[in-house]
Amino acid sequence: MTFPVIGVVGGGQLARMMAPPATALGFELRVLAEGEDVSAVAAVATAPVGDYKNLDALLEFSKGVDVLTFDHEHVPTEHLRALIDAGVNVQPGPDALVNAQDKLVMRAAIDRLGLPNPEWSAVHTVDELVEFGNRIGWPVVLKTPRGGYDGKGVRIIDTADDAADSAAWFDAMSPLLAEAKVDFSRELSALVARTPGGESRAWPVVHTIQVDGVCDEVIAPAQNIPVEVAAAAEEAALRIANDLGVTGVMAAELFETPGVGAGFLINELAMRPHNTGHWTQDGSVTSQFEQHLRAVLDLPLGATDALAPVTVMKNFLGGDNQDLFGAFPMALAFEPAAKVHCYGKSVRPGRKIGHVNLVGTSVADVDSVRERATAVANIIRNGHMPAQASLRRHCDI
Repeated sequence: MTFPVIGVVGGGQLARMMAPPATALGFELRVLAEGEDVSAVAAVATAPVGDYKNLDALLEFSKGVDVLTFDHEHVPTEHLRALIDAGVNVQPGPDALVNAQDKLVMRAAIDRLGLPNPEWSAVHTVDELVEFGNRIGWPVVLKTPRGGYDGKGVRIIDTADDAADSAAWFDAMSPLLAEAKVDFSRELSALVARTPGGESRAWPVVHTIQVDGVCDEVIAPAQNIPVEVAAAAEEAALRIANDLGVTGVMAAELFETPGVGAGFLINELAMRPHNTGHWTQDGSVTSQFEQHLRAVLDLPLGATDALAPVTVMKNFLGGDNQDLFGAFPMALAFEPAAKVHCYGKSVRPGRKIGHVNLVGTSVADVDSVRERATAVANIIRNGHMPAQASLRRHCDI
């Protein structure tokens, strides 16, 4: 019996976290790595170094794999089409993936589907940006359609007079995406998965907390969200996945807008496992990483039920502490129920280097779960126990 070989373009932490479920299911995972020291290299047996922007490198890597999928969305669309023409099974395909690669394409698709979209426009010049802002009201958000992530490629334009400061952006890339600055109560994420055969499943909608444009914390499921809003958000994400022909995992990042329209607006799409879905590793019957592998292989999808009333995912970024493992005894003793996921990256300030998952037995415990997950993350990041007297060890709570 032959088990499938899955090729992943990109060697970041998402590829790394696909390795355990691949091993459990008997699949062989191969990674096209950006360098010998990237996150996923230590987790897989076969990780050649290659440039994902080079078609020859992609063609060489795809030899012998049953399906090619992605750790990121940055592979040029024309390369994806060339791979398909060469007979490579690419999942998700370029017609779907372009909606996560290009925010202008995505906005047009959301409009076409009649789903909740902020006011937006493609703007080619500073004058067009000013016209858009004058028409819908300031401030507005200006985004680069391609290449932006974790807050990069996004700037707030407060007034018409400030628009001239963005001239260099138009010189580098045109058109840009201009959007209304949404007045929202919190950010949400609707995570779904879909197979090439059309089976799709959704996880519960979650509350995501961003700090400086980077996902900092996820509370699953989102607390105190109206049932009809959660259902509509799940349905919108499933409709996007099905109508655009998405395969694998897709995250729809949302703005919650209580009492306005459907109660949410769609912010961005990601067509791969996503930071807002890391909670599923320890809080769901099927993790997003296992589900992604099952989906791209067109296998039946796993159950997406939550395993606990609440799960909190807390990211930790690089700080002053270089000896992460040296902090493990303190962190793991502080909260024995915490599940720590480190990415095997060198520590740099502001770099995502790991996350902590912690489940709670009651929704009433959400504040305690958040506090304890944050404490564990901070112990690892900073290398010492938290100073707050209010934080007590789990065994004392």
